[in-house]
This record gives sequence, C-alpha cells and structure tokens, in this order.
Amino acid sequence: MSGSKRNRTAFELGHDAFLDIIANLVGVLIILVVVLGTQSSKVIEEIKEQSNLENEFVQVDPSESPASEHQLETLASYSMRAASAQSDSDRLEATVKRFDRQIETRQQQRDAMLDLLTEAKAAWEAEQVKFDKQATQLAKRNREYDEMIKRMNELQGERERIEGQEAPVVAVQHLPTPMAKKAFGDEVYFRLKGNLLSVVPQVALFKSVRDACVPDLRTSRTGLIKSAVGPIRGYVCRFVMNKEQEMIRINGQVGIRATIEPVRLSIEPLEEPIGQPLDEMMLEGSDLHVELAGRDPATTTVVVYVYPDSFAEFRRLKEYFYSRGFATDGKPMQMDGGITFAEGMPDTIAQ
Repeated sequence: MSGSKRNRTAFELGHDAFLDIIANLVGVLIILVVVLGTQSSKVIEEIKEQSNLENEFVQVDPSESPASEHQLETLASYSMRAASAQSDSDRLEATVKRFDRQIETRQQQRDAMLDLLTEAKAAWEAEQVKFDKQATQLAKRNREYDEMIKRMNELQGERERIEGQEAPVVAVQHLPTPMAKKAFGDEVYFRLKGNLLSVVPQVALFKSVRDACVPDLRTSRTGLIKSAVGPIRGYVCRFVMNKEQEMIRINGQVGIRATIEPVRLSIEPLEEPIGQPLDEMMLEGSDLHVELAGRDPATTTVVVYVYPDSFAEFRRLKEYFYSRGFATDGKPMQMDGGITFAEGMPDTIAQ
C-alpha cells in the first residue's frame, strides 16, 4: 500500500510541475507582448514627435511641396519598425494561443488521469474491504480450529484418565418383549403420544366394522365399500372393504356366495390430544387399571402404539407392565400418521 501511495504522489507532483512550467512560459510571453507593445507605442510617439518637429522647422504646404527624400526614408524606416513590431506582436499572440490550446489539452489529459486514478483508488479500497473480510473469516476459523484442537486434547486426556480407571459394573435390566413370535391369547391396546396414554378400543371397533358390513352381504352390489364406525372411547375406525361374489355348487344346487375382505383400516382419535399423563394413568382407579383388571398376565399381551415424541415415557410404561407381569409389544408409529392396517390385517377383524 505504501508503494502505491508513493507512485500516486510522484504522479501528482509531476503534473503540478508541468503546469507550473507552462504557466511560467505563458507569463514570459505575456511580458514580451507587453514589452513589444510598449516599444511599438514609443516608436509611434517618436514618429509623431519627429513629424511635429519637421513641421515646425519646415513650414511647407504639403499640397504645394512634395516630401523630401530624407523624410521619405525616415517615414519608411519608422514604418518598417512598426510593421516589424506588429508582426512580432502577432507572432507572439499566435504563440500564446497555441500554448493555451496545449495547456487546455494537457488539462483534459490530467483530468482523465485523475478520473482513472479515482476509479483505481475506489477499486483498491473495495478489494481492501474484501481482503479485510476474508482475513476476519480466516482469523475466526483459526480460533475455531484452535478451540477444537484444545477440546480434542481435553477429550483425549479424559479418555486416557477413564481408560486408566477400573470400569464399573453396570446392571442392565432386560424387559422381555414378544417381538419374535406372534402375540397369543388376549390383547389390550394403548396409544402413547405427546406423553399421553389412552386406551384404544381396537377389538370393539373391529366388531362394529363387521356389523356395519353385514347388510352389504345381502345386496348384489360388489366392489369397494368405504365407511366409518364410532366413536368408541374417543376413537373412530375408517375402513375400506372389497365385496366379491362367486358361483358355488352345494349338493348339486348352484348358488351365489358373497365375501367381504378388508382392504384398509385406520383407527384415529376423534379429537387431539387424547389420553392422560402417564403418572395419572399409573394411579389406582385409572383407565389403565380398569383395562388390566381381571386379565391374566400369562395369556394377555399389551400392545402400545408409540409415537416418536414419547419413546422415553414408553420405557417407564414398559417397566410398569413388566412389574405387573405383562409382556409388552411396542409398535413405533409415524408422528403424523394414524393406526393403519393395509397389509397383514389383524386377526381380530375376522373374529
């Protein structure tokens, strides 16, 4: 940056010195014009004085007596000197005008150079700002790198310290889950979402679906049947069934058999949120206790539909069921999805 500043200063001083020289030349030319003008004025005054003197000494009527040879020579001499002075004056005036044009041209060139210099300075300042930003970012990254190195060294030291210690024995409690085999006996269903537990009346809803499809068996219509049942304990079941008919022969007689197969079932709460906090559901007299009352833990499986925001609470719930002797089958659900059955329909729909 210092080198650029010295070059710019030398450039500006060079132009200023050139303009000073031009101004001095113009001043000298003006002085010469003034001097020549003064000399011309003196020559004219001398010619007038000489003429007056001759007129005083020689009282001759010009119309009657011609000028003498001496007078003509004197007049010719003064005329030549006056013409020479006028020529010099014209030449100097032309020279002054030429220098004025040169000065104007140099001034325009100087202005153009100053404009270029201004643009170059602005570009340099912009690049300087950009460079400063990059330098700031680089310094920030260097600090982050140093902090990461420091943190890594601390973690390495902590690791070496832990490895040098005797590892404590941690007891891990195993809670059996009937995931490797099909659920047996009775099933009771719950939904855990938003840390709220609610009873899902899945068996009752499926029975209502079967009852709703019975009238369709007596009609000749085939194809998809779409409807919904409920609410039961705050839940509804939307279903899609497919009805088909086929010709059958029984004891030599031909008849028509109608079948209805489930295509899609979806259990959803009538309103959100639904259920009670887990601590309240674990108290005596809650819906959870009522639902488990009278069920045999050896033949009953607890099925819990668990949503991602309640995985931590599901661990507590599973420990609770385990303490009561019930095996728990957890079914992870999508956060915005309902309890749907499209493939592998539950057996309860056919009971």
